[in-house]
Amino acid sequence: MPVLSATLAGIKSPNPFWIASGPPGNTAYQANRAFEAGWGGVVWKTIGDPIRNVSSRYSSIDYGNSRMVGLNNIELISDRAPETNFREIAEVKKRWPHHAVIASIMVDTRENWHDFVKRSADSGADGIELNFGCPHGMCERGMGSAVGQNPDVAETIIGWVMEVATIPVIAKLTPNITNITAAARAAQRGGANAISLINTINSITQVNLDTFVPEPFVAGFSSHGGYCGPAVKPIALNMVQSCASDPEVGLPISGIGGITTWRDAAEFIALGSTNVQVCTAVMHYGFRIVEDLIDGLNDYLASKGFAGLADLRGRAVDTVQRWETLDLNYKRIAEIDYGKCIGCNLCYIACEDGAHQAIALADVTGHHPPARCRPDEVAGGPGRGEGQKREGGHGIWVGAHRDDEPRAHEQQTNRQECQEERSGCTIRPWDRAHRNGSARACDPGDAKSGQSGQPAQHDGKRMRDQGDERHRHSEDRGGCHERRSKQVGGHSDHADRALEQDNDRAAHGLRGNGYGDRDTETLQTQRQESGEP
Repeated sequence: MPVLSATLAGIKSPNPFWIASGPPGNTAYQANRAFEAGWGGVVWKTIGDPIRNVSSRYSSIDYGNSRMVGLNNIELISDRAPETNFREIAEVKKRWPHHAVIASIMVDTRENWHDFVKRSADSGADGIELNFGCPHGMCERGMGSAVGQNPDVAETIIGWVMEVATIPVIAKLTPNITNITAAARAAQRGGANAISLINTINSITQVNLDTFVPEPFVAGFSSHGGYCGPAVKPIALNMVQSCASDPEVGLPISGIGGITTWRDAAEFIALGSTNVQVCTAVMHYGFRIVEDLIDGLNDYLASKGFAGLADLRGRAVDTVQRWETLDLNYKRIAEIDYGKCIGCNLCYIACEDGAHQAIALADVTGHHPPARCRPDEVAGGPGRGEGQKREGGHGIWVGAHRDDEPRAHEQQTNRQECQEERSGCTIRPWDRAHRNGSARACDPGDAKSGQSGQPAQHDGKRMRDQGDERHRHSEDRGGCHERRSKQVGGHSDHADRALEQDNDRAAHGLRGNGYGDRDTETLQTQRQESGEP
């Protein structure tokens, strides 16, 4: 079993997973729950002169089906009295002597820094994190990122801290800076024992287009805030590697920024982090995600034959080089799995319109391409080499590397025959018409009548029958939705919406997912086998 214990600047913890300074580490209650769940350390929510927070103070970015890929906040430091926070730190540390408890602090004058450093040590904290990163609210008061963005000021304040510090000091760096290594070098010159990065990124995440006020808003106004979550991970990884590879820094690193899974943590460690801190993922999923983090990292280390974190730490640092040193003759080319290709042609479109035209449409039937696909050239395209012109009926065209058409033809043909034998053909209805010898390219728009375009003469009845079945199937599904809605509480408006959507899909020939006939036939078969009307 690999060893997961970690030591950052003399601060020991049973595993490398710490709660980052923020809402999840605001109270003794939360710290106790984090340790009970299995976290190795907790960095307390930043302590300073008490402030008042606003409401609301959070805004998130969703992407596709992923919720909260980015979180913006305009929350400040702890709104509780310093004496309350330090008392609770002492209570937690007494209960959990083998776990790391870190006091995060942020004040203004030299005298106040001395005072809070001493009180942190007196509380029993294992270390102190200096918050030089907060990008909103506190920076307007000359603290937070206002310090982190000025390496000379950061070096001075770290020097003040080290005058009285008796426990390890971690300088938390801001990403809102042109060169992160300048701040890291300043931390080293000032005498810090370690650095942590990154703090949140200055941001505005969205604007309410009805009120024209960004989210979150307070009485009709908003403010720029700190951005965190999975979306910032690439930025954090880049900055961690920059600091780890800089010989003038030479400090242990606590990695922060978008860590949600064990894989994220492993990447940070491979780029030089001694341990990692997590906040947004806990706010999203709760403290128990640490179980998956520990199990996943353990399994990964074991699979690699690593005895512990030391075998992983920094292994990727030196693989990041300056661009001009890269081998311009090296080729890494994506391959298309023709056996799994469904003929959506998205790879072709993406490469043709947005990249370097490296993918052609491979004819798997030997026919001329339909009008909608490049009528006169097979490969190369206008201005991109001479394509071979072909004559004849329409064929089935799939994305293929320009020198790979014969293999595409063979594998795609085998796949189609196999699919058709199972009555689950993945060829779209208008493409099936091409394959059966249509005299023209069937326009998907023809499906609005419920039919799949104009097929070959000998195949017309089958295509019309499929169109009729599609209508009947959609009507059945509408009834199904209605019955289910009544069963769960009689919400007729739900049934009406479902029926309206299904009728709309029927009117468009089930084109929403691009596989109209296949889905209709498959679902019809399932209904017949189950006896469902």
